Amino acid sequence: MDKFDNVSIIKKANVYFDGKVTSRTVIFANGEKKTLGIMVPGDYEFGTGAKELMEILGGSMDVLLPGSDNWITVKEGQSFEVPANSKFKLQVKELADYCCSYINE
Repeated sequence: MDKFDNVSIIKKANVYFDGKVTSRTVIFANGEKKTLGIMVPGDYEFGTGAKELMEILGGSMDVLLPGSDNWITVKEGQSFEVPANSKFKLQVKELADYCCSYINE
């Protein structure tokens, strides 16, 4: 999906790590929530509430998923899932554009 139709957007940005990670929240008519954002190079750790699907729209990053000792590289056009109520680490080596979908199960 290259575009979203009939959505609401929260104007205020979500800003993390002193502005190195930013996103905007998109809310669909059915209540589904996504964020669209940018990450500049750096090392980050995030926690989840809901299950998340991270789609990489541009750039790449190395990801350490919960319970794993092995980093994986995720590039433009690829995605990864993170379980609810967990933490994951990212090593971003180039500007990364992403879409995060929050999945309530």
